[in-house]
Amino acid sequence: MTHRIAFQGAPGAYSDLACRTAYPGMATLPCQTFEAAIEAVRTGEAEYAMLPTENSLAGRVPDMHALLPESGLSIIGEHFQRVEHCLLAPRGAMIDAIRQVHSHAVALGQVRALVRELGARAVVEADTAGSAELVARWNDLSRAAIASSLAAEIYGLDILRRNVEDAAHNTTRFYVMARTPRLPPADTPNPITSFVFRVRNVPAALYKALGGFATNSVNMTRLESYMVGGQFAATQFLCEIDGHPEQRNVRLALEELDFFSREIRILGVYPAAAFRLEQRMARQGAD
Repeated sequence: MTHRIAFQGAPGAYSDLACRTAYPGMATLPCQTFEAAIEAVRTGEAEYAMLPTENSLAGRVPDMHALLPESGLSIIGEHFQRVEHCLLAPRGAMIDAIRQVHSHAVALGQVRALVRELGARAVVEADTAGSAELVARWNDLSRAAIASSLAAEIYGLDILRRNVEDAAHNTTRFYVMARTPRLPPADTPNPITSFVFRVRNVPAALYKALGGFATNSVNMTRLESYMVGGQFAATQFLCEIDGHPEQRNVRLALEELDFFSREIRILGVYPAAAFRLEQRMARQGAD
């Protein structure tokens, strides 16, 4: 198996940066789509995939909740990557001369203050790193890109200004995916369990299914519903809890969930990232 980690996007994308930050010893493998990144792991072309699941500003990443259960992969870890947008331009460009700012639609929505300040026109591109590549290719001193510092390094662009995002807490959470599950020991500190489930079509099924987590003191950190098979009904849920399935209180909660559910599928059990624990401590300190 190749010692590589796959991601969706062009070289220099924030997913690429996340791979290099979390696994500095691994080569990164850019893929055009999330499906291609998943397939690279399934076929052994890559050992892991780094897939974004949610962003502190933009919310959940579309389609990821639907792709993961059918991917054949398991979540073995999580990584939180701070998104630090940079204004990139060809060598010799001056910030006052920028008239067009190119980037992904989400990134452009996160730098509105800068675009207004420059009096420039925001131009939507496929992704952040791709916009940096285009700006480098055009070599037009009036065009700039919003992308990572890694993209500036890869495509030979100047960083005219760093940290231009409107909100300082812009952070993306990633799942680290592998072909083989890695179930940590039950006594692993701060485990997270991710799973999907479908409730039975009976009155109050969801209420009853989730009641076991409350009565067994299991903290639920994520619960999202979404359609399955094009039906206009919230039939499937993505859930994350603090705890390990082999811990007694978690086992009892999952047993109660199973009683009221048509299907439960564990996506992964993995240690909580340091970023999550730091945020938890900060909230407890504030309380």
